[in-house]
Amino acid sequence: MTIQGHDLQNTILGRELSPEQCQILAGICGTKSIANGQLLFAQGTRSDALFVVTEGRFAVSRDTGRGFSDTVHLLAPGELAGESGFLDGSPHSATLRAVGDATVLTIERAQFEAMLIDHPIIVYKVMRAIVYSIREITRRMSQQHQQMLQYINQGCGRY
Repeated sequence: MTIQGHDLQNTILGRELSPEQCQILAGICGTKSIANGQLLFAQGTRSDALFVVTEGRFAVSRDTGRGFSDTVHLLAPGELAGESGFLDGSPHSATLRAVGDATVLTIERAQFEAMLIDHPIIVYKVMRAIVYSIREITRRMSQQHQQMLQYINQGCGRY
């Protein structure tokens, strides 16, 4: 499947890019189909790819250390996955499993870095989108932490 610029325009990556810039970025994108219940990647594995969910959803789960995993989020179309590994090669902090059939766009780090010479503004805007995505994850986790503390404190008679 050939990726077109319009495939990126409704994603977090495309929101600051012009249609022409989306088309240039699409030139280095691949696509991957994931069947229902299959893994995009597992916690602890490494990948140099950035993933953009285009169809379907992914359950984001983390190993609890108690013999099972907790689902902490559900990724929807337009959202990113694998940001940290893409940026610095660190292992994935969670497992992503398709909930229904799903499709992702992929961007390999080496191909993306090669764009620095001819298209530095695209690289800059994509990096801004990645930072925004990570900031949203942090905000959501902080909010969930606050809700959990309120629940725990309420149950312990502090209210």
